[in-house]
Amino acid sequence: MSEVANAYLTLAADRENLELAQATLASQQGAYDLIRRRFEVGLVPELDLRQVQTRVDAARVDLYRFIELVARDENALNLLVGSTVPPDLSPPALSGLTPMRPLSPGTSSEVLLTRPDILQAENLLKAANANIGAARAALFPRITLTTSVGTASSELSGLFESGSGTWMFSPRIVLPIFDPRTWAALTVTQVEREMAVTRYEGAVQSAFREVADTLAQAGTLEDRLKAQQSLLEATEATYRISNLRYEKGTDIYLGVLDAQRSLYAAQQGLITTRLTQFANQVRLYAVLGGGAE
Repeated sequence: MSEVANAYLTLAADRENLELAQATLASQQGAYDLIRRRFEVGLVPELDLRQVQTRVDAARVDLYRFIELVARDENALNLLVGSTVPPDLSPPALSGLTPMRPLSPGTSSEVLLTRPDILQAENLLKAANANIGAARAALFPRITLTTSVGTASSELSGLFESGSGTWMFSPRIVLPIFDPRTWAALTVTQVEREMAVTRYEGAVQSAFREVADTLAQAGTLEDRLKAQQSLLEATEATYRISNLRYEKGTDIYLGVLDAQRSLYAAQQGLITTRLTQFANQVRLYAVLGGGAE
């Protein structure tokens, strides 16, 4: 499900990039036509004409690149779904999508018990005649994963040593995971029991690490999005002012080109940041086991 969601989001992002490339090409073509007419009557030097021509060609290259990416994204999505996605279910531009609901405050770590890797590790323990309740009590941290604002809780962060990320949780064995009275009647060796426990510990640690990493990224994405939006607004203003200065003859066209490049990069950066935010939400859904409400 997460793979399908990511393919859907990537297609939406590249479609928005394609629209941006089309608009940029149209804008640059208009500027080129205007400057060419001015060059023909001797109002601007040839350098201005050649400089704006480079931006037209660069925009055309980007246009074809995103046409190819959109086609490949559509193929990838169709492959994952198993059939051609109907046009009414195909994604619009990324900016037209609604973000998923944030993770509920105070989400319990028990949602991780539905993860396939943890279920697999528990089944291996059962095959070794382990008491799953005792294993969970000893090796599975029962904590709150999120704060009231949906970021990683101090309990979750406290499971890992700062800097090194070393697992800090200490097992609390109250009941024996394996009943010694049954060992003689089983073919399960001591080594096999230890391997089953080690696999379970590894699955638990991986689950909590993935949730912690995903929530850590989520905690910065909103600020990154605001910063990118602010950068876009600043570059839009710079581009507008540069055009006015060129029109009044107080600046060369190179200033307009630099401003346009910065604006285009900021626009693409905003699309990329939005895609990262959506992908983080999908990733969080996946690392929680896909079953969290």
